[in-house]
Amino acid sequence: MGKAKTMKRPLKLYWFYIRVLGGFAWRRFTPTVKGLENIPKAGPLILAANHLAVIDDAVIPLTFPRMVHYMAKEEYFTGKGIRGAFKKFFFTSAGTFPVNRSGGGKSADALLHAKEILERGEVFGIHPEGTRSPDGKLYRGHTGAARLALQTGVSILPVGLIGTNDAQPIGQVMPKKVHIEIRYGKPIEVEKVENPTHEQVRELTDQMMKKIAELTDQEYVNEYAQVVKKRMKEEREAQLAAAAASESSPEAAPKGN
Repeated sequence: MGKAKTMKRPLKLYWFYIRVLGGFAWRRFTPTVKGLENIPKAGPLILAANHLAVIDDAVIPLTFPRMVHYMAKEEYFTGKGIRGAFKKFFFTSAGTFPVNRSGGGKSADALLHAKEILERGEVFGIHPEGTRSPDGKLYRGHTGAARLALQTGVSILPVGLIGTNDAQPIGQVMPKKVHIEIRYGKPIEVEKVENPTHEQVRELTDQMMKKIAELTDQEYVNEYAQVVKKRMKEEREAQLAAAAASESSPEAAPKGN
């Protein structure tokens, strides 16, 4: 009985947020939505989308007829004081739950939570790339979504987001007024496998990423986005260090008459 009450309140607040944000988003982005007929009306579902901007997790629920549960970084739920408490309340009531992204198997609790969501017949949303694309390309998918699908036998609905990176480039807080598009593909039916092999999980992950690429027409890069971001950062730092060294070298100093 207590569980029903705790679920009822977030559900009401979730749809309140959707209505409040929906009007603003529609005026701001004038989104085009395709493939709504591909969305199952009931039953558990894994929603897998490309990741271009922070607003992605808000854009999809605005056009999706069912409540979507997402993961969010643990820091959003552990803040101190009134601000921390408000953040935790907002993200929890929006159907979001924490994930520890430090690696070493620490995200296992979040995947267990996702499994419980599916067992309740609800929708779990995830970005298989694991982070935002640094340059608009589609990167190699992590295997968590596919593993979850195989272990539960739940279908994967591929989703393509177009233009959200133009509306909110990395570093932009307030989204710009840009047209965006959301494309829902046909569900990928998955047969349950108690102990899926690495090959099975990788094969399904690659199939899922291929379907997303077909929806978005993005260039696919068979490399993890995190690795590319790290390399880009190191290259920028090296360039800055080289520029600083050049400016401070004796040859760069102005010569007197």
